[in-house]
Amino acid sequence: MAKAIKVRNVSKTFKITPVRVDSLRQNLQRALRLMFPKKVPFLALDDISFEVDEGEVFGIIGMNGSGKSTLLKILSRIMVPTTGRIELFGKVNTLLEVGTGFHPELTGRENIFLNGSILGLSRSDIRTRFDEIVDFSEVETFLDTPVKHYSSGMFVRLAFSVAAHLNPDILIVDEVLSVGDAAFQKKCIRKMEEEVLQGRTVLFVSHNMDQIRKLSKRVMLLHRGKIEEIGDPERTIERYLSDHQIVNQDIVRHPEQRRGNGDIRIVDIALLDNSYKKCDVLLSGSEYFFQMEYTSELSGLDQVEFRIMLKTIDGQVMLTLLSRMHIPASETIAPKAVAECRLSKFPLNQGIYFVDVEIYHHSELADLLQNVFSIEVVRGPFYSTGDLPPVSVPVLADDAWKIIAN
Repeated sequence: MAKAIKVRNVSKTFKITPVRVDSLRQNLQRALRLMFPKKVPFLALDDISFEVDEGEVFGIIGMNGSGKSTLLKILSRIMVPTTGRIELFGKVNTLLEVGTGFHPELTGRENIFLNGSILGLSRSDIRTRFDEIVDFSEVETFLDTPVKHYSSGMFVRLAFSVAAHLNPDILIVDEVLSVGDAAFQKKCIRKMEEEVLQGRTVLFVSHNMDQIRKLSKRVMLLHRGKIEEIGDPERTIERYLSDHQIVNQDIVRHPEQRRGNGDIRIVDIALLDNSYKKCDVLLSGSEYFFQMEYTSELSGLDQVEFRIMLKTIDGQVMLTLLSRMHIPASETIAPKAVAECRLSKFPLNQGIYFVDVEIYHHSELADLLQNVFSIEVVRGPFYSTGDLPPVSVPVLADDAWKIIAN
C-alpha cells in the first residue's frame, strides 16, 4: 500500500518561562533576574514515528496536552519540528481551529477564492467547485458578509466545506466538528467517508469516541508527547479510557489512601439502569440510579451531604448532583446505608465522562473518590424528535417549546 504520510523521529521542544507565585519581597529580590527570565524546555512531542496509508482514515486521541494539536500543526506546515522529518505525498488541506486560514476582513466568497489559491488552484478551478461549496455550507445568505461577523457554527460550515471540496489528497481535521448542529455534523462525516472512497487520506482528531470508532481504520493514542499505541479503534479507545480510570476498587478497599477526615467512608459506588443492573454505557434521556454505599463509626449522623460529579476526559465538571437539594441537612441518617440518586432523564450529551464522589460532614470533607469509573453516553431519547444538539452543548435541558398564535 502506498503511503500518504511518513513521520520519522519527530520531536518538538518549546521554550517556556516558568511562572512562580511568591511574596512581594521574594519578587523584588528577583526583579533583576526576572527581566531576563530563564527559558525552560518543554518537550511537546518525543520521538514520534508512524505512517498513514493512502485512502486511510487515521484517528488520533489523547488527553489535552498529549501533543495532538502540535502534531497536526507540524503536519500542516504551520510549525516545524525541532528534530526529525515528515513526508506528505500530495496536496494537504487542514481544518484545525474555527477560522484557521480565513481572513476576518474578507467575505465568505473572497475567502473561498483565497483558500483555493493557497492550495494552488486557478480561479477557474475554484469557480467550478464554487456552487458545490456554497450549497454544502448552507451560508449563501451571508456569502458577501465579512467572516468576522460569522458565528462559530457558520465559520465551521464554510471552513469544512472549503477544506473538503477543494479536492485535497490529505485532509487534516482537528476537534472542529464539535461546533455546529447535529445534522451538519452528520453531513460532514458523510462527506469525509465519500472522500475516503475517492482515495483521499483523512487525519481525524476528536474527543468524541463514537466518531473516532465509526470513522477510523486505525487509531493512534498519544500521551505526554509519546505514542502509547497504534491499532484497532476499539482496543485503542479501551486502553485510553482504562489508562485514565485512576481510582478503582483497590482504593475503595484502602480508605487510608484517600482524602478526607474519615468521619464517613464510601464502601461502594454503582451506576444502575432502570432494571437495577450495573451499566457503563448510557442513553441520554433514559432513567438511571447512582448508589453510594457508606459506613461510619459515628451515631446520630446529621449535616451530611453526598456529592456526585460527572466530568469530561479533560476534567471539566459537566454535572453536579447534591443530596442537600433533596435531603435537609438537619435530617439524621443511619451510620451504615446506601445513598441513592435517581436521574429520571439522564441530561448529558454524547461523550465519555468520569465520576467523582464526595461526602461532607458538617461542611468538612469526609471522603473523596476521583475518577472512580468512566461512562460512555450515546444518543438516546432525550427529545421527542430523536435529535440532539452538537456535542459542544454537553448538558441537555428538559425544556418544552410551542408556538402561541397571536
